Amino acid sequence: MTDAIQKLDAAARKAPVVPVLVVDSAASAAPLAKALEEAGVTIAEVTLRTADGLKVIEGMRKAAPGLVVGAGTVLSGRDVDAALDAGASFLVSPGMSPGLRAALGGREHLMIPGVATASEAMARMEEGFRRLKLFPASIAGGVPALKALAGPLPHIRFMPTGGITEADVKAYLGQPNVFAVGGSWIASQADIAAGNWSKITETARRLLARA
Repeated sequence: MTDAIQKLDAAARKAPVVPVLVVDSAASAAPLAKALEEAGVTIAEVTLRTADGLKVIEGMRKAAPGLVVGAGTVLSGRDVDAALDAGASFLVSPGMSPGLRAALGGREHLMIPGVATASEAMARMEEGFRRLKLFPASIAGGVPALKALAGPLPHIRFMPTGGITEADVKAYLGQPNVFAVGGSWIASQADIAAGNWSKITETARRLLARA
């Protein structure tokens, strides 16, 4: 097992709820990182959906060195290189394409690709990916799908994301093949933009208490 996966697993054991962050301004990076850290969050995924995404990764890592910060919505080789240069500890993609796979060039251990079927999960593991994202989880079968996959594929561990609500968190984390659960509602884009740091801390803390 690689150091990157060991680090991610260790952080997930402490706090298996992963905020998927859409941050409009790099100015929000430091206060957001501190708000999440105060709640006990250990892993955060910053999506590259905004112009400041890479700067946010840099800013959060500086403000909270103990927080494992990854890059989400990684879609191309350019995204891979830029995210790692910004200091991302791991990468997340909604799926996997031949071009993105080729661009990783032996860095599969850093990527958590999205899958929606057993065939996709088997293919990704054969390609060297060590952790997978069930995405979009609610459409791909949710908890029943994870239970079904655990029988024939007990060695595969997932981070389900997409359509998961606060009420669902405990059920997802109760599955032996789930190492963490992700969601953009843990720290919403609107709350981040408005600087509602205390609300974000409160929400994250409440979720972790259910984990």
